[in-house]
Amino acid sequence: MTEQPSEAPRPRTVRQVPRWRELRPLLRAKPIQLDPTERRLERALSIADLRRAARRRTPRSVFDYTDGAADAEISLRRARSLFRQLELRPSILHDVSAVDTTTPMLGRDAAVPFAFAPTGFTRMMHHEGETAVVRVAGRRGIPYALSTMGTTSIEDVAAASPEARKWFQLYVWKDRGAGEDLMARARAAGYEALMLTVDVPVAGARLRDVRNGFSIPPALTVRTVLDAATHPAWWVNLLTTRPLTFASLSTWDGTVAELLDQLFDPTMTFADLEWLRASWDGPLIIKGIQTVEDARRVAEVGADAIVLSNHGGRQLDRAPVPLRLVPDVVEAVAGRSEVWVDTGIMSGADVVAALALGADATLVGRAYLYGLMAGGERGVDRAAEILTREVRRTMALLGVSRVGELGARHVRLP
Repeated sequence: MTEQPSEAPRPRTVRQVPRWRELRPLLRAKPIQLDPTERRLERALSIADLRRAARRRTPRSVFDYTDGAADAEISLRRARSLFRQLELRPSILHDVSAVDTTTPMLGRDAAVPFAFAPTGFTRMMHHEGETAVVRVAGRRGIPYALSTMGTTSIEDVAAASPEARKWFQLYVWKDRGAGEDLMARARAAGYEALMLTVDVPVAGARLRDVRNGFSIPPALTVRTVLDAATHPAWWVNLLTTRPLTFASLSTWDGTVAELLDQLFDPTMTFADLEWLRASWDGPLIIKGIQTVEDARRVAEVGADAIVLSNHGGRQLDRAPVPLRLVPDVVEAVAGRSEVWVDTGIMSGADVVAALALGADATLVGRAYLYGLMAGGERGVDRAAEILTREVRRTMALLGVSRVGELGARHVRLP
């Protein structure tokens, strides 16, 4: 019988009493942040983190107005799902020591390949509202579109950040004279471009708003009083700052859907674009394009940029996913209009994927609103910082140092 070799003895761990000079580098205390807003924003490493913070800080009806979409919210889920499922394809061994995110939009460079989309009732989300957003936009070189349904006047937004690139978003009203007045005010205040939104002939069925009894301004019901107990800071800010004013009307007392159906013109057609051009001679952006055919028609009538968008899923449920349209639309318009895309963008990687598919630029809406709700102007800045950092990192990991180098080889759709 063969004798088995014995196992070698395991080496004994030698221990020692740690010396102070060895411990000291490990015991560096992180500075204590006393400002609760700064603490909250420092913990937010992604837009999803800002969304969670916003949900805790804001009354349910206001958060749901921002976060929600139409009907069963299928359009929004599909848009976000496509971004999650697509595949980014890196190319190795490229010099990415210096990544340049500047992107031409309407013939001028923006610092990053996204703009802040127009959003309504922004001071409902945080009392600093549109002025907070435009100040961040000005500092960071990000274009900002003020909504017709904004809660700060055209002139006050312009004064808050004279250096920012500002666009004015227009819905066509039944009262065309009111629309002409808005365009004249925007021109006088130095707004660079007009963004016409064309996907709201009537209001979408935003069921969260109906279930929450959401109105403008919020009505003091039993539900809102109970909600105030859990969000006292929001209510104090609302009640102790200047009353809500609107970019385009003096006041309103009702639901958002009632307001849209009361004001907006469902009879508008392509022929009415001639009326618009007679009142606005600057760059024209048309937002809300959802088919290749409509994109081609809009390019033919001279839009400087078109935005592939289903209104963040807030109008027609089961609408086309804008991102999937990008390659076909880019081919169809053949350079006659810039092609931008929004809906479902929740990260800088999403922005980069859209550019790789052929989009010239993107718009983000909810992403910066989550920041606004989480921390006012500082929260918007944090959202912009997160998105910019993610864009840079994604480009570098793909082996790309300039936005213009992105192409179809870098992304694959499911």
